[in-house]
Amino acid sequence: MRNRLTARPKSMAEQEQRRDPESFLGLEAEAPKGKLKVYLGGAAGVGKTYRMLEEAHQLRKQGHDVVLGLIEPHQRTETAELIGDLEVIPLREISYRGATLKEMDLDAILARKPEYVIVDELAHTNAPGSRHAKRFQDVEELLAAGINVITALNVQHLESMAPVVKRITGVEVRETVPDSFIARAGQIIDVDISVEALRQRLREGKIYPPEQIEAAFRNFFRPGNLGALRELALQQVARDQRRKREEREMLKREGGRRPAPEERIMVCLSSRPGSSLQLLRKAARAAGDANADWYAVHVETPAESTRKISSRDFRALLDSINLAADMGAEVVWLKGPDAVGALLDFAHEKRITRIIVGRTRPGLLGRLFRRSVTRRLIERARDFDVHVISDSDEQEASQ
Repeated sequence: MRNRLTARPKSMAEQEQRRDPESFLGLEAEAPKGKLKVYLGGAAGVGKTYRMLEEAHQLRKQGHDVVLGLIEPHQRTETAELIGDLEVIPLREISYRGATLKEMDLDAILARKPEYVIVDELAHTNAPGSRHAKRFQDVEELLAAGINVITALNVQHLESMAPVVKRITGVEVRETVPDSFIARAGQIIDVDISVEALRQRLREGKIYPPEQIEAAFRNFFRPGNLGALRELALQQVARDQRRKREEREMLKREGGRRPAPEERIMVCLSSRPGSSLQLLRKAARAAGDANADWYAVHVETPAESTRKISSRDFRALLDSINLAADMGAEVVWLKGPDAVGALLDFAHEKRITRIIVGRTRPGLLGRLFRRSVTRRLIERARDFDVHVISDSDEQEASQ
């Protein structure tokens, strides 16, 4: 007999830092929600902020109410000059460890309630003391209030792209935005210039200060890196356009009704750290591509109860649970004597079509019989398509 449990209760401070994304979408049918538009680039300096400012001026000329919630000109003269006479919401000052930090004033924008707000640097991490940990969570609240948001980010800041970018550039991206959030956008616009033009902009000092130019040329701004990132951004926009086209065609076939998802994905979370991040990224991308519901499922067995696993493993598990929720999964915590049995029972109950699992390393008993949890799951999951993430993938994600 298995029992379904919820994750441990969170303090009020934790709840404020990790608000459920659905709480910002709102459940009241009568509450209109704002529209999201995203400018996506392959790298810094391609012109995302410039394009947003151009659109802000155009919208105002058309009679719309537009404000700048936060703009990062990065000392680029052309960008700063384009702000012109657009209305700017002053930034909020936060004192932290003797320093004064400036952040977007979410409450001021909500009080002003414009028709459109421009919010730059979507992947930014807010200063300690802010209502939300991440800027994209501020944007969620603006959208829930019925304010249209125009924002921007680079492709390396997409959660699922981080390991790919690390492999290409060697740079670990620490600030990311869940793919499930970007999937809400009504429009994703690719801002693209050639590799040669971008490197020329860098050479002319239009991207970084003079003292950073040579290092940028030697590292991130190598032609191979920029070409690969440019291609990733183009692929992301093409994928989004294809998904929206297929959704429109589906709604047309169904007479405007949205049918239940044909595919349902389950990713298995272990209490042993190492592969969860890679598993979640793959599951989130697969769910986004298929417009599928997906579940992040952990099974607590007597051998791996929360009282027996190490503090390090328990913290890693809770981090995985929080990350899964941030990425749009429905998190489920099961309890039972047999992990494989509990997973398969849940998969049958929810009509799962695809299972994503990491290649586990068996304990002493498992090594004697050479039957890990993954192996047993593959043997018994005859009704499901099982995708196993290899050891090399796991190591790459954790390096």
